[in-house]
Amino acid sequence: MSLSRRHMPPLGCLTAFETVARLGSVTDAARELDLTQSAVSRQIQKLETLVGCPLFERNRKRLYLTTNGTNYAQEIRAALAQISTATIALQANPDGGVLDLAILPSFGTHWLAPRLPGFLRAHPGITLNMSTRIVPFDFANETFSAAIHYGDGNWPGAGRLKLWDEQIVAAASPALLQSAPAADLPRLQLQTRPQAWAEWSKSHGLADPGRPAMIVDQFATMLRAALAGLGVALIPDYLVEQELDRGNLVVLPHSHPVSTGAYYLVWPEGTEHDPALSAFRTWLDEESRSIRDQALSL
Repeated sequence: MSLSRRHMPPLGCLTAFETVARLGSVTDAARELDLTQSAVSRQIQKLETLVGCPLFERNRKRLYLTTNGTNYAQEIRAALAQISTATIALQANPDGGVLDLAILPSFGTHWLAPRLPGFLRAHPGITLNMSTRIVPFDFANETFSAAIHYGDGNWPGAGRLKLWDEQIVAAASPALLQSAPAADLPRLQLQTRPQAWAEWSKSHGLADPGRPAMIVDQFATMLRAALAGLGVALIPDYLVEQELDRGNLVVLPHSHPVSTGAYYLVWPEGTEHDPALSAFRTWLDEESRSIRDQALSL
């Protein structure tokens, strides 16, 4: 995204404004900035002329923010803090970069985290920060460099790389399967996927089973509930693979994996050439290639 200089106030004006807004005094701001009071006042006047409205109400020797000034000060303070953080990160790591990544909890824990040491060994200069998000968000209101997203890849204002189609299986504890016919067993469903059971049933030629017995917010909770015999989990195959191998869970008889969406790496438009993001995107594409190849061979 290109930035018009016509709408970009000089950094000196913004710094003077934020300092006066925080301290409530031109004198105190001048002392902190090591400038004269008249220099600070000129910066404020220049900024008010540029934005076209008063930012302060003047009462004797004190300045009070207007409503517009209060809102603007919050935005400018956050922007200056981001500039400061980026500068510190560059000073501490001039040969790499910082990648702030939003991840899905179970994807990050079970698939991504075990593979990250390889990425960090190959790119020792990159600092990787991760935070969990379970629903899509607006990159304009978040400072993430990229996000791991599940769905159909539709994320407005973002570039994308498809990783692989998720395969979900219906699995339950052996004891639960022996307790009643499969159609009568309680079901577990993820909060963010309200149509999952309907889509799974349609793929198997079955009627929509209706409301599930228990709704959970994360696959990790669903897995524990299934192991405890609380219901049938509709869960990605890579998350349940070990429990199936150990016999702690069993796939419903006469059922098959179903794909209802895919995993994507998404990033804000215009940032695709960022070195840290580019390195991570290339690495993640290679790491997920084996899963895509395996799906094609089935």
